Amino acid sequence: MTKMRRADKQISVEAAWAAAEQCVYGVLAMVAEGGTPYAVPVNFVCDGDAIYFHSAMEGRKAECLRKNPNICLTCVSDAQAVQERFTMQYTSAVIFGTVTEVTDKEKKCEALRMLCQRHAPDYLKKAEEVIASGIERTAVWRVTVEEISGKSGH
Repeated sequence: MTKMRRADKQISVEAAWAAAEQCVYGVLAMVAEGGTPYAVPVNFVCDGDAIYFHSAMEGRKAECLRKNPNICLTCVSDAQAVQERFTMQYTSAVIFGTVTEVTDKEKKCEALRMLCQRHAPDYLKKAEEVIASGIERTAVWRVTVEEISGKSGH
């Protein structure tokens, strides 16, 4: 694990997982064509020590992930400016890992249900219809977490 410069702000691994689970979305960084960085916001769900997110079957994100599975997911929760102190209050998590594409249809559906449970819990019946009608056009990705760390500026 990389040593954190501001060790006084470092939080436990458990608290970093909690910060990730509280985020509405994270920013997924990956390697694009020519080795350039590419980062996009994604919604995701944590399941034990794995993370799931989805994408279209084709497109820049899917192409990047298929060519190079190394990712970094950054999550920030509870962010609020403290103007009079010229600082921010926040809790963050930075996750390094590798992605694999989930190709088994039932496992894809299960991951999409977890995403819906997290982000649209009031519409689970409709979610089943949307999942069934879009499963062939939807890629699901599983992040195997290799390192997670977090900071808190409270």
